[in-house]
Formats: sequence, structure tokens, C-alpha cells
Amino acid sequence: MIHDDALAVLGAWAPPSPRDAALRERYLDHLHAHPDGLLRTCFPDHLTAGAVVVSHAGDAVLLNHHRKADAWLAFGGHVEPGDQTLAGAARRELVEESGLVEFDFDPVPLSLDEHAVEFCSDAGTVHHLDVRFLALASPDENHVVSEESNDVRWWPVAALPKTFEDMYLLIEAAVRRAREAHPRTSSAVRVSR
Repeated sequence: MIHDDALAVLGAWAPPSPRDAALRERYLDHLHAHPDGLLRTCFPDHLTAGAVVVSHAGDAVLLNHHRKADAWLAFGGHVEPGDQTLAGAARRELVEESGLVEFDFDPVPLSLDEHAVEFCSDAGTVHHLDVRFLALASPDENHVVSEESNDVRWWPVAALPKTFEDMYLLIEAAVRRAREAHPRTSSAVRVSR
């Protein structure tokens, strides 16, 4: 069922950039070639799902310091056998890794990203074909640190921690969409690298 959902969601999605358009075609080709293309057992490539959490005003982002990657990242991970949809997998990962229980979740993908992961498999390097979604939450909402993280923290978008360049691009896209969703509460905020 999730395989059909992924094909439908990605097929109907309007990519916001040429990079996302090229990745969407890569993901669709992968799914057409691999009925198990969403499962971690599909080696060396498989789809993953995640979410970036932004405040409703678009001025803060919740990140986790991922234990294995040793970096500040958005939330996400592998699709599990019980997941019915890509958005559902991203929501589950968000709840598991952040402890958030109250948030607004946009089921339309925010962006795509392909990245090599050295620590995911004993068989060698895998490529996560990540589908990222947006969640909006209040910085007052309780969050927790999961066993996968060293820390979970809200960061002002004007004072982000050092991370990967593509993470800054993801945060910029998430802040832009958050501001579009809540134009009255957002003010001009610059994402700082």
C-alpha cells in the first residue's frame, strides 16, 4: 500500500526546483524498478521519510543532534512495515524522535534529498532517498531526546547551529512555507548559516 502511495504522492507533486524535479524522477524510477524500494532491505538505495519542524511564525526550527551522524538534522528515518503512507512514516518518525504530540503536519512533500549514509548498513554505503515534509509546532510544546539523538533543541533561524549545507536549504524552504501558511504572524526572518 505505501508503495502505491509513494508513487501517487511523488507523481502528483509539483517540485519547487529543478533539483527536486530531477530527484523526483530518480525516486519514481527507483520505485518502478523496486517493489521493495521503500524498505531498508532494498540495497543500496531506499526511500526514507522525515519532517522539519518550524514554529508557526517561521522564526525557529526544532532540530536533533543525531547521535550516529554527529550533526544537527531534521527528524526522519526508515519506512517501517506498518507504515501506510509516506506522510504517515514521516509523522511517526517525528513523534518517535522528538516526542512532540501537538503539531500541524502538511502531507504535501516539502523537498527531496539523496544522501549517502555510511552507518546504515553493515553491507556498505546506502543512499537514502529522503522525502521531507513540514510540521508546524509551538516552541513551548514539550519535546524529548530519543535514544537516536544527543540533544533536541529549538534554534532561532537567525542563529542556526553548524550543519550540512543542504540542511540550511531545507530550513529555508520550510520557513518560506511556514510564512506562506501564516502570513499575519510571520515577520522577515533571515536564515543564518
